[in-house]
Amino acid sequence: MNRRKFIYNSSIASLSVMGMQSCNILDRNVKISILHTNDVHSQIEAFPFNHNIYPDRGGFAKRANIFKGLIKINPNTLIFDAGDIFQGTPYFNFFQGELELNLMKKMGYNAATIGNHEFDAGLDILKRNIINNDFQFISSNYDFTNTSLEGLVSRYKVYKKQNIRIGVFGLGIELKGLVNPKLYKETKYYDPIEISNEMTQKLKTEENCDLIICISHLGHTYQDDKISDLRLASLTSDIDLIIGGHTHTLLKKPIVVKNSNNKDVIINQVGSRGVYVGKIDFNFSNSNKNTINSLVEV
Repeated sequence: MNRRKFIYNSSIASLSVMGMQSCNILDRNVKISILHTNDVHSQIEAFPFNHNIYPDRGGFAKRANIFKGLIKINPNTLIFDAGDIFQGTPYFNFFQGELELNLMKKMGYNAATIGNHEFDAGLDILKRNIINNDFQFISSNYDFTNTSLEGLVSRYKVYKKQNIRIGVFGLGIELKGLVNPKLYKETKYYDPIEISNEMTQKLKTEENCDLIICISHLGHTYQDDKISDLRLASLTSDIDLIIGGHTHTLLKKPIVVKNSNNKDVIINQVGSRGVYVGKIDFNFSNSNKNTINSLVEV
């Protein structure tokens, strides 16, 4: 596959990215829309009207209506979450994640990666919730061999919209020192850089993907050399888009970082609690791909 080259222009309202010749011959333009959230933390209902920061903002019902409207506009839409779906309101204390995954499945989420708070009720309960709701988690650098989640979490997925192939893999943060070992048990954590290079090679050469997306719960950036989305982008190759989480970073517009091959990588993260939805449109033609990115208030 002939990978494509990014050329970008940015403005206050949006980021426009152009380039990258497609390996497929398209008889017409195809628009792929990516919607994404992160760190919703069991915020099932909208914030109250008297909330000092987000009055009457957020909530699964409002977000569901937004998704429904955007999917109606463009059926070639995928929806992802970058982890920490759980923990933060009494809904999690009572339902232990069952309600969140049930609603996300009904809302049309295609997949999520696993954040550290997904372990808060333990692996057995997470297993039950995944099975009961037929929910798709993607995690490439957690090895769940000999745990309750063995065989239930995909290392990557390939989605096809018309003749565009979208490869998606997921990365989680180091659990040691962050999560009680009794909750994650024998789960093994592997280096995100090595795993990313393995996943992109597989998606690029074996799966012939036109677009490669990483759903990350590593965090946007840190003051030390801890692995983050920014470092991931600069130290790897062939990732087109990183959908971030963990640090609750609200980017008014995505940023672009040069990868190890001096190609552009788009990075986005939309705060927390589901008060924003990220929206990125990839417009494919038989000669190039353009992207337009926006932030949707809920």
